[in-house]
Parts: sequence; C-alpha cells; structure tokens
Amino acid sequence: MSDLLATLNPSQRRAVEHFCGPLLVVAGAGSGKTRALTFRIANLIRQHRVDPENILAVTFTNKAAREMKERVELLYAQQLAELHHNKPFTALPEFEQKKLRSQVYKQVTKHLWIGTFHSLCCRILRFDINKYQDEKGRTWQRNFTIFDDSDVQTLIKKIVTQQLNLDDKKFNPRNIRYQISNAKNLGLSPNDYMRSEGGGYKAKIVAEVYEAYQNSLAANNALDFDDLILIPVRLFQQNESILGYWHSQFHHILVDEYQDTNRIQYDLIRMLSTNNETNRAAWTWKNRSLFAVGDADQSIYSFRMADYTILLEFQENFGDGLPDEDTRTMVKLEENYRSRENILKAANALIEQNSQRIDKVLKATRGAGEEIYCHKADNENDEARFVLGQMQGLRRHNPELDWGDFAILYRTNAQSRPFEDLLIRNNIPYQVVGGFKFYDRKEIKDALAYLKAIANPADSVSLMRVINTPKRGIGKTTVDRLNHAAQELGCPLWEILNDETSVATIGGRAAKKINQFASLIREMQEKINDMRGADILDHVMEHSGYIDTLKMQGTEEADNRVENISELYNAMLQFADENEDASLGGFLENASLASDLDNLDDEAQQVSLMTLHSAKGLEFPVVFLVGLEQGLFPHQRSISDPVALEEERRLCYVGVTRAQEQLFLSYTRERYMWGYREPAVASQFLAELPKDLVVTNVRSLQKEAPSQEPKKPSISQRQRSTKRRERQTARAQILQQKWEVGDRVNHNTFGEGEVTHIFGDGKKVNLAILFPNLGKKIIDPRVAPMEKI
Repeated sequence: MSDLLATLNPSQRRAVEHFCGPLLVVAGAGSGKTRALTFRIANLIRQHRVDPENILAVTFTNKAAREMKERVELLYAQQLAELHHNKPFTALPEFEQKKLRSQVYKQVTKHLWIGTFHSLCCRILRFDINKYQDEKGRTWQRNFTIFDDSDVQTLIKKIVTQQLNLDDKKFNPRNIRYQISNAKNLGLSPNDYMRSEGGGYKAKIVAEVYEAYQNSLAANNALDFDDLILIPVRLFQQNESILGYWHSQFHHILVDEYQDTNRIQYDLIRMLSTNNETNRAAWTWKNRSLFAVGDADQSIYSFRMADYTILLEFQENFGDGLPDEDTRTMVKLEENYRSRENILKAANALIEQNSQRIDKVLKATRGAGEEIYCHKADNENDEARFVLGQMQGLRRHNPELDWGDFAILYRTNAQSRPFEDLLIRNNIPYQVVGGFKFYDRKEIKDALAYLKAIANPADSVSLMRVINTPKRGIGKTTVDRLNHAAQELGCPLWEILNDETSVATIGGRAAKKINQFASLIREMQEKINDMRGADILDHVMEHSGYIDTLKMQGTEEADNRVENISELYNAMLQFADENEDASLGGFLENASLASDLDNLDDEAQQVSLMTLHSAKGLEFPVVFLVGLEQGLFPHQRSISDPVALEEERRLCYVGVTRAQEQLFLSYTRERYMWGYREPAVASQFLAELPKDLVVTNVRSLQKEAPSQEPKKPSISQRQRSTKRRERQTARAQILQQKWEVGDRVNHNTFGEGEVTHIFGDGKKVNLAILFPNLGKKIIDPRVAPMEKI
C-alpha cells in the first residue's frame, strides 16, 4: 500500500506523525489545517492502531465536522481501493465506491467522536447529566431540551418584566442575557458573578435574574447553549469517577480553531487531557496526545468570549516552553495553497502591524496573480455599482466564472442593502449568509415546539408556544391560570394539562379544547419509540389543524410556510438516513445545534454576501472587501483601544485571505449614516498595504488613508505638535522601562492590572496583563495608553 502521508509537505507531515504528548499547530490561512487534522486521525488509526472510539476531534461548526468525517472516510476508501482492487478509488465503478465507503463508515468513521464543543458535550450529557447537581441542588434529566436564543430571550424577558417586575428599559433583557452568557463562559455562578462585579445594585439585579433563569431552566428540564459546556465541566469537577471515565475514553484529543476557545472550553479540554491533575510532573502522555490547531492572527470572536491568549499560552500550559526554533511541541504551517502571491504579501504586511501574535509568514505556492485593486467610490450606491460592474466584466472575460465564485464581504450586516438592491434589479442570484436561519422561521419553531413538548413533557416553554397554535379557543387568561396553578404546586405545566380534573376546574369553557390538545400530545408520547420522527411531525401537523389553518389563508406567504414544514419533514427523513441515532430526540438535538453556516450551499451558483465574521473558514475565487472606512472598518469603538484595534486588523486579514485569485477593496467619499450624508475617511488598514501591490483610482492610497485615528479639527497645529512631543516623550520612557512579572499598571480603558507574563525583549516586548473582571490581555507597552504604578 502507498505511503498515506506522501502528499503532505514537511511541516504537515511532522504534525501528522506526532504521536504522543501535546502539540500546537500554528496553521496560517489556507495552509491545509483540515488536511493535517484528517490525515492525523487516519494515521493514528492505521499506523498506531488507535481505536476510533478513543479519538475526540472538536470543530467549531457542524459543517466542518461533516467535512472532516467525509475526508477521513475518503482517505481510507482510497487506501482500500488500492489494497483490494489495485486501482485508484475514482477508477472503480460507483457501486464499488459506495461499498468501500460503507465499509469504512462501519469500521472507522461511525465510531469517531467528531463534532462541535456543543454537540459533543450534549452527547456526554445524554449519558451523565442525571448525575449532576448544581450549587443550589437543581437537577436535570437525560431527555433535556435545548433552548435556542429566542426561547432564552422570551424566558429572560418574562423573568424581568413579570416575575421580578422590573423596568425593561432600565434593565434591558437582551443586555442581561448577554451578561449571563458571558458569566457562564467564564464559569461563574450567579453569586460568583455578583462578587466579580463588585456587588453593586445592577450586578445584584443581573445575579437575581440569572438565579431565576436557572430555576426556570431546571423546571423545564432545559439547557441553553452555554450550559452544554459549563455543566460537563462542573460535573467533572464534582465527580472524579465520571471525569475518569471520559478521560480514559479519549486518548487523543484534537481541537480545531484553538484560538477561538473560551475559558470554559479550555477547562474542558484541560480536564479531559490531564484528568484534572494539577501537578504537571504527574501528567502521563503515554499513548495520549493533545493536538491543538489554530492561528492567533485569525482570532476575531472576542465578543463571544473567545480568548486567543489561550493559544498563546499553550506552550506554557502544555508544551516545552522553548523558543520557536528549538521547540518540539509546536509546528508552523506557513505554505498557503489558497491565494495568489500578491494577496498573501498584502496579508502578511497587514498582520505584521499586530504585536499580539506568534510570528509566521504565509508563503505562496501559486503565481503572483493580478494586482489588488482599491476603488474610491462617491457613496455606497456608487460602491455597489462598482462591484457589480467588476463582476459582470470578469464574467465576460472569464466564461468559467459563475456567480457563485464571487463574495462581497462587509463589516456590518446593514451594509448589504445597496448590494442586494442592485443584484435584485439586475436579476443576479445571491445568498445572504448569516441571515434568517431556516430553524428560526415561525412555522418551523412552531412545529419543533410540538415535537419538543412530545419528547420532553417538562418543557413548559414549548407547551406554551403551541397550546393555542393554531388558535383553538384557549385564551391568554386561561393559559395564565394554568401556569399559575403549576407554579403554585411546583410542578411542570404538563402535569396540570394531563389531568382532566384539573383542566375541568381551571379551564372553564376551554377545558374541552385543552383536553383535545393534551390528548394529541399524549398520543404521540406513547408512540415516540415506535414511529419515525418525520411521521410524528406529519401526524401532529395534520391533527393539530396547523396545516389546514395555513391552507385556508390562501396567501403566498402561507403557501411558503407549508412548503417549509414539508422541507422540515424532508430534513427529518434525511437525518434518519444519515445517522445511527434516528430518534426524535436525536433530530431535535441536531436542529437545536444547527448554525447558518452549516446550511451554506457551497455549490449554489449565486453571489455570497456576508459579514467578515461569517466569512471565517470560507474561500472564493474573487472577493470584494467593501466599506474600508475609518469608523466603519475599523469600527469606531475600536479605534482608540489598541487591543480592539488589533482584532479589527485580524478581521481585515481574514477578509483578505478569503480571496483565491483576485481581491478588490473599496471605500466611499461619503456614506448615509443615521439619515444624514456623512463624509468618510479611508481606513487606516489601507495605508498598511504595500503600495507596489495595490492599484487605485486615486493618486496615493497612503495619503488617503490615515495611519492612526484622524486628528480632531478643533485642535490647532501647535497643540498637535505639543501632543505629539508628549506622546514621543511618554513612548521613549516606556521603551526605556524594564518590565518584570508582578509590575502593576494603570490602563486608561481597562483600569489597574498586574503583569503576569513578558513576551519578547528589547523594543519588541509585549506584556500579558491580568485585569480584574476582564481577564488577561496581551498588550504592546509602546502603544497602549497606560503607565507603571
């Protein structure tokens, strides 16, 4: 049989052949990280005889997990084709290909643990959540429901406005939801959160809502997305035997996009890898490994509590801590197979401006390609016309290009409107990635609520959604009385609905309708183990009157809703065909964890419009990076914050490196903002690109774009000179300072902090500073607005 790893470059091969112990793979954009991950899995099984059940691979999207499984399956099928048929896999008849892939599935990929943090933790909790008890004694059962964002928002708003009688303008439920989510991602309980915030009045209110929210989740036997990771970590902390079981289950752990992990995800990986052993000398890596793949230069999700310093600290936390040129626990993948050389040179020049990174340079494996073109437009409509004109021109001169080869990337969702308007007027097909998800549509949420209520009778939120949907004469007053009775008795709503005596007492004239509804739910609960999930959906939608109600409306919108429910039926059938767990619960779990990017149609021949955050992990032959204006990109909130500005630059770097063949940049002279025409200034990122790589329709791109935040016109030239001298003096003093671990600093934005680590030396020193309540931040003392205290 041929060498499985023959097609890998030396760095990829070194990473893949690593067997035991920790390894950080710094994988630049387009450097083949997915290839390294999949070949490593295949090599562990084939070369080292690792049982597939003992491999855990964590990805950040379900789509990436599917792709990884498919690649592993194809690798093995290709090897078997050569071994048994002495032919390449593609040369075999289609039925032989299917036969080989089926064989590989049964022997290998079926047993691999590959998925997102949320899906894998959910799988663990289906085994063990009944053994968990939180700090207030709350418990959950294995048939728990996963509440999506809208369920959570509804629940928190109800707690704020009804349960606690708070003013939702003063205590915004959405903001409180965000703070609770952040607390969970830091592993904080309600009391921990209040202490971390100093115990003020607002923190006390958030903690009170948080406590009531957890009570409601437990009463509904429900978890939110943050719980899916937090609860396994807490379960492992309180039950050594359960942690020991899962530690012995997963011998080799692979983590993709390691720079996007947060602290609670890091704790999960650390505990599974080390069995929560705090004495590093006692760690044993015999027949065990931790393989983390990531790139600090592509860390763009701090708003989701992602912490790229986790990647920067890998060598200290797990590795040998030696310099890059000597270490045996880090490999850099720098050969780029995606983009033309000119695009990579521009990307390298841009990201070199950042200090918070691991040094690496993307190296081209393809030709120079076209020069980058930067266009200054009069306004956003002119910018859209420029983009459309370029796409049409490229299609005329390159017949092989289709609409699906183009992507328009922007900083905020609102920027899509002029492009959408123009594409619609010109009958050009397009898709907006990150728009309204299939599973967020009303009719789909209604149908899923019926199914959730059947699968988990304690899920009162789902019952409340459908008890009068479609309208069946059960009014709000009646529902409120039923709810109140359940709360007074301390039991789930279903216990009241399922008791005809209670319904007759409380329901009044609506009692008959309530009993009919309860009878339908009860009938399906009794058949949940005998009927396919799709058939349960079909039965419920017909006998609840939901489909008939839509058909009676006779509108195009209603017809579309019926078609969407039909598509949900198809999705359930497809899920049953593709998954060993074809149960209703299995499908509901899959639907709850689906993301918009999982449904992106790579083969669709339509222009893709998306934010830069949504573009992560994708690639397109031709990319238009639009709206490069100071205050828009980089965003206004980030311009005066060195740490935030570096993240904005990483976001720009991600956008640039999505382009394979050609890259277009654009900005405007003025733009409509809040109902007014506002003058625009070219982004400072444009000035950071090598001018020999960029062609523009203005005299000098460097003169157009500021290298820093524009000066306010109210400050005189003399004042500016004075301020410049003051900054230069302050900077000179900082450069001369000697920094030590333990030094205290005062930062203008973050407040007081303590130096915990020092990276580099001389003029290129960077400091890791721990700020209370904010965590660690890597800061360049040359530019940060701070002083030693």
